[in-house]
Amino acid sequence: MKRIDKRTLETILIDQKAEIGNLLDEHLCPRKEEELVDLRSPQAQVVIGVRRNGKSTLCLQSLANAKVNFAYANFDDENLAELGAEQLNDVLEVLYKIYGDFNYLFLDEIQNIEKWPLFVNRLLRTKMHVVLTGSNAKLLSSDLATHLTGRSSEITLYPFSFAEYCTMMKVDYKLRTTKGIANKRRAFDEYIQKGGFPELINTNNSRKYITNLVNNILKRDIEQRHEIAFPAQFENMAHHLLNVSPYMVSTLDLAKIFNFKSHHTVRNYLSYLKQAYLLIGIKKFSPKSKVRVTQEKVYAVDVAMMDQRENAFAGENLGWRLETIVLIHLIRKCQHEGWDVYYFKNRSGECDFVVCKGNKVLQCIQVSYDISSEKTYKREISGLMLANKQTNCENLLLLTDHEFDDIEKNGHRISIRPVYEWCVSDLDITAKP
Repeated sequence: MKRIDKRTLETILIDQKAEIGNLLDEHLCPRKEEELVDLRSPQAQVVIGVRRNGKSTLCLQSLANAKVNFAYANFDDENLAELGAEQLNDVLEVLYKIYGDFNYLFLDEIQNIEKWPLFVNRLLRTKMHVVLTGSNAKLLSSDLATHLTGRSSEITLYPFSFAEYCTMMKVDYKLRTTKGIANKRRAFDEYIQKGGFPELINTNNSRKYITNLVNNILKRDIEQRHEIAFPAQFENMAHHLLNVSPYMVSTLDLAKIFNFKSHHTVRNYLSYLKQAYLLIGIKKFSPKSKVRVTQEKVYAVDVAMMDQRENAFAGENLGWRLETIVLIHLIRKCQHEGWDVYYFKNRSGECDFVVCKGNKVLQCIQVSYDISSEKTYKREISGLMLANKQTNCENLLLLTDHEFDDIEKNGHRISIRPVYEWCVSDLDITAKP
């Protein structure tokens, strides 16, 4: 590693200070996950998630709202690409020179520096409050487990929820007037196509933006770090999975399609894609641990990644997009409450999501964009009834694009709700809708 002199470091970090000053002057969207950042805790607060989803902004808002003196260093800066762990103390010294005395330190994309946990551990021992971000779950989690056991709190952030999207688009999603409901429905029609990456709101060429983002994640965050032996095949597989998500994982089929010698290679590549948050995986609902561990379904982390890429050649797939939005929203809620979400499937049929608290099933959810067809309607209701029979859960919900109804089937109540309303509700899963 080439050593960076302190004068150069100072220039870089002063520029970064100016950047965050400009950012905090902008209209920023409050995020629900701010509640999970505990700045009073002696533990390092670690915010992880896909690139460009607002992790840095979330942390800056938390620190600014707490009105504490903090210093900032962003390691996802090409000017710091040659920085080694041995210079982290130089960074700290320069930060004290720029910011004066501080007890809070925000280190952005820290996983780019090798041996960073040793530095953070030392800071924590001096009672420094440390906030970290990173875009690779494995690199962060494995290092945290090794060096910061019990001294860190992880928070996963996803792209904007629909409520956050409405806030940024200045749509009052709580308004119940005819005009208010129409504005909300129009905003949801945009959201299901554009997705929730914050910068897409002010970007004209979403296709170029998402293409560059995906390529950056594949090449920088995965191929370089994991020394992928077959980068072309790996990238083809990654784009294929984004095209066809939601996808019931078959490592044998993927190995055959992309000519990998072993399905173990596919399994490793899948884990890298999930660690970088390109894909989100959920397990099959089953009391058997082996089934939960081996049978997985994967989704794109945001609907924009399903088709807003060069050569994606994907259709609208509104049903799949709606299902993806519902899953990510469920995962956000589960993170707050300590719940788990699974999919349900057996020989007789399937139900999209089963939400559990431990081994207790809280809710069964089916998602369908349009249930106007009798065949589709019967299929979705049958899936819910099957899940009810297998789990004994009476909290049954069918989410659609626009229908609102309550029906009974064989003595069981089923609530039918539009996703655009469900996404901005309090989402009390423990009570029937």
